[in-house]
Amino acid sequence: MFVDFSQNKVKKIILTLEIAEFKIKNWCAYQERSQNEVRLKLFDFGLNETDVETLISKLINENFLNEERFSVAFAGGKFRIKRWGKNKIKFELRRHKVSEYCINKALNSLNHDDYLIILESVLEKKIKQIKSSNSQKTFFTVLNYAISRGFERDIVTEKLNKLLN
Repeated sequence: MFVDFSQNKVKKIILTLEIAEFKIKNWCAYQERSQNEVRLKLFDFGLNETDVETLISKLINENFLNEERFSVAFAGGKFRIKRWGKNKIKFELRRHKVSEYCINKALNSLNHDDYLIILESVLEKKIKQIKSSNSQKTFFTVLNYAISRGFERDIVTEKLNKLLN
């Protein structure tokens, strides 16, 4: 892409299939990608739909692209680094247009004991931030926060009751 400053327009450079293939392979080798991300990137390169689908199937055959591997890596990363709950991870994987099978596989790959430990640390941290002396207000504030982070309401309620009592 380059900008033509005389007319203030952005012009797209359309890549050939060979150059696009080289660039997309490097892009996929750098980090796990979903098929949807790759598809959008290839369309940005100016390829037509037939070439995009052909290239995606080639990437899958050469193991540059693997939806199951992507979803497990995505879920693990978001859980460990950003401390997201299963609901938020599931929502984001759906935004990537990942199949339900891969979503379930990714969520099942999360260690349940680690999940509860992370949830507890998220709850404790939020409780410390709240200045209110009203225990009911604290409970609902922390509950809403944890739910917004993607944790399940029943598990949060159970852990929160233990922490506040």
